[in-house]
Amino acid sequence: MNDEQKYLLIKAERSLNAAKELNSKNYPEFATSRAYYAMFYIAEALLLNENLSFSSHAAVISALGKYLVKTNKIPIRYHRYLIDAQDQRNRGDYDVNPNLTKEDADKLIVQAEEILDFANQYLS
Repeated sequence: MNDEQKYLLIKAERSLNAAKELNSKNYPEFATSRAYYAMFYIAEALLLNENLSFSSHAAVISALGKYLVKTNKIPIRYHRYLIDAQDQRNRGDYDVNPNLTKEDADKLIVQAEEILDFANQYLS
C-alpha cells in the first residue's frame, strides 16, 4: 500500500466516523453523503492498486466494475453498494425532500465498514 492509498483509507475512515456522528444526531441525508464518500475514497484506493486514477465519480464507479469486479479481484456486491450509495447521496445532496431515514444511512454505514475492512486487508 502506498502513501496515497493509506491517506485515502484514512480519509474514508474519517468520513465514515462523520457519517455515524451525523446519523446519531438525526441528519440521515448528510450521513448518507458521508457514507458514500467513504466508499468512493476506498474505490479510489483500490483502483490505485491497478495504477488507475480518474477525475469523475462516474469514471471511478465504472472502472471499479471493469477492472476489479469483472476480473474477480473484489466482490461484485461492493460495486453494487457504491452504485446504490451514489444514488442515495445524490438524493440527500440535491433533492429538496430526499426522504432518507436513519435506517437508510445505517445500512450504508455498515456497507462502507465492510468495504473498508476488505480494502485494508486487500491492500496490505
